[in-house]
Amino acid sequence: MIKEYLEIGQIVSTHGIKGEVRLNPWCDTPEFVKKFKNLYFDDKGDKAVKVVSCRPHGNVAVLKLEGVDTVESAQKLRNTVLYMKRSDVKLPEGKWFVSELIGCKVIDADDSSICYGELKDVEAYPANDIWYVKTADDKEVLVPAIKDVVIRCDVADDKVYIRPLRGLFDEN
Repeated sequence: MIKEYLEIGQIVSTHGIKGEVRLNPWCDTPEFVKKFKNLYFDDKGDKAVKVVSCRPHGNVAVLKLEGVDTVESAQKLRNTVLYMKRSDVKLPEGKWFVSELIGCKVIDADDSSICYGELKDVEAYPANDIWYVKTADDKEVLVPAIKDVVIRCDVADDKVYIRPLRGLFDEN
């Protein structure tokens, strides 16, 4: 399902004494967070906050949010999940937001009557992402997210179509 607002990360701590916060980004890199002028405290876009500044700092993004000017006000935001507006980002062809892939049915690209299971998680590795697919008999199958395997993603219909490598879903 395509969502208008997606989780971008969680505020994990304060940074310094001027109200900055450290965001653990749930995206490819902390650098990605720099694209946003506004973030949201809810998944409906009702509670917007202006991003005054953003800079990568190791594996986190250090944010200065409008109206958060003291370490005390920043501390109150600890563990808060921030959201981004989907339309603020244009993804390249063949890229998807992980949160939209999770929960999709994994269907055979050559025979749509075959459903391999449900996509439960995605992990990024240097060579390629790995999809964790839970089968009907409660087994977990690791599917390489490469272009020879992943044929099409239809997140609007909650389906991804794959052409699995030989033996990937075989019983033996």
